[in-house]
Amino acid sequence: MNYRHGFHAGNFADVLKHSVLMRILLHLGAKDTPYRIVDTHAGAGRYDLGSDEALRTHEWKDGVARLDRSPLAPAVEALLKPWRDALSGARALYGPDAYPGSPWLCRQAMRPDDRLIAAELHPQTHKKLAAVLGSDPRCKALAIDGWNALRGNVPPKERRGLVLIDPPFEEKDEFATLEAELIAAHRKWPTGIYALWYPVKDRLAVENLLSGITAAGIGKLLRLEIDVDRPEAAGGLSATGLLVVNPPWLLAQEAGILLPALVERLAQGPNPRYRCEAIRPDG
Repeated sequence: MNYRHGFHAGNFADVLKHSVLMRILLHLGAKDTPYRIVDTHAGAGRYDLGSDEALRTHEWKDGVARLDRSPLAPAVEALLKPWRDALSGARALYGPDAYPGSPWLCRQAMRPDDRLIAAELHPQTHKKLAAVLGSDPRCKALAIDGWNALRGNVPPKERRGLVLIDPPFEEKDEFATLEAELIAAHRKWPTGIYALWYPVKDRLAVENLLSGITAAGIGKLLRLEIDVDRPEAAGGLSATGLLVVNPPWLLAQEAGILLPALVERLAQGPNPRYRCEAIRPDG
């Protein structure tokens, strides 16, 4: 699977990933001590939904555009507010077609003493990322491989924070790499929060990932998935997931409210599904 994000920005997978990301950052910011974010596969940081790439697929029309139509229930909107506020901020600055990626969202959530390491290997994409982060002293855009960024930046000196792992799944063994790199990073920094994004196209690969992680003794996992029941004829992705290691203690409760509302709004077929499963919640 080649996940070039310009083609997919703002789709249903982004809605899940970014709304949950903002909840995690909100919880991290609830404590006074600073935190660090390591975004291993950061991408461009901001996308234009009016670009040739986005207009070739129109995936955002079944993602963020559906959230724009009308508010959801008040309890759901309360959970979406950090993401919606950041989205509105990006649009106010860059126009109605702007869609903020994870580095932009992280920067908006961070406080003066928090820090972001955002890694992107592709030269042109890194150039865009560096421009998005600008001269903000809290942020560094590194032109290095995401796995090297992970190995070199955990544990952070702050001892608190989040590692966001969102690889492009261009390689056949990406799930095996994801498993190995997470286990190695967790050994170095067992108290950090890790959020792993994955496509659900090969369900056996997903189950093997979970089995490998749990067999390594990693506890306190939260498995979040949505399947919008995209018709086979439409091609592309129908289901996506996030695996959160050491989730903030309220995140499972929040996801239990958020995911059913999102999957109902984002459904493309008659049988959408969601999964909100705590695995070894007591670690």
